[in-house]
Amino acid sequence: MIRTNHLEKRFGSVGALRGVSLTVAEGSATALIGANGAGKSTLIRILMNLYGPARGSATVLGVDSRRLSPRELAQIGYVAESQEIPPQFTVAGYLEYLRPFYPNWDRDLEASLLARFRLPGDRAIGDLSHGMRMKMGLLCALPFHPKLLILDEPLNGLDPMTRDDLIEGMLSNAEGVTILISSQEVSEIENLITHLAMLDDGRLVLDEPVEALAGRFREVRVTLDREAVLPTSPDPAWLQLQASGNVLSFVDCEFSETRMELVKKYFGEARRMEAQPMGLRSIFTALARARQAGGQS
Repeated sequence: MIRTNHLEKRFGSVGALRGVSLTVAEGSATALIGANGAGKSTLIRILMNLYGPARGSATVLGVDSRRLSPRELAQIGYVAESQEIPPQFTVAGYLEYLRPFYPNWDRDLEASLLARFRLPGDRAIGDLSHGMRMKMGLLCALPFHPKLLILDEPLNGLDPMTRDDLIEGMLSNAEGVTILISSQEVSEIENLITHLAMLDDGRLVLDEPVEALAGRFREVRVTLDREAVLPTSPDPAWLQLQASGNVLSFVDCEFSETRMELVKKYFGEARRMEAQPMGLRSIFTALARARQAGGQS
């Protein structure tokens, strides 16, 4: 559904994207994560042909992103935090304006979403709160049953209840739809996504199924019979090594049960060794801090 090949984009002397090659398979739900300025919105805007790439290429629905026609655009739902909807329209008036553009517009789904999101049809869009405008964006992106849903920071700045409404709206009405969602709220979308892609300083540093990622990351805690000392040459897959008293802790990003033998090799027999699964937010934080410190994983 989406494929980029060595994609590059610059703004003056700043490299916003640096050789990004990303594939989003049909039927998957990929979270595009990274710190502010990592290049997430730039990548999405290239996919939507709002920006042109400096080098490389991007295809969406099998078509070069620079040549997307109304035929392809009618199969893509796009919602962005920065998206502007004409403020003079009422909610009902704008939906009436959109329907003729989409031959398969589902009026029943439109009505269902209006009720779920509690959007007043007679309210001017310019008078809506930020959260209600994001609901409006999703309401406009789903009734024509898109093949691809592209969401750029849709949860940013929203209160928890509004986030829940948006996520439930996607989960309930996007079955079979391929999703690309950029977000810093990783824990909020953990139940929605199947793949995780991470950008750092314009580079794609991670692209992996969530199941595989969760399987190889563990928080390890080793309790010794002596004072814990950080190893001088630790395993490169160990992140955030810390020693406190007789306890040594770290994140193992290549965990397996057999690797616990490696822990014994480094530290000798331990009083206790624990390896706890990690949530996606904790994994993202560990990776981001490792890269900030100059590490690779």
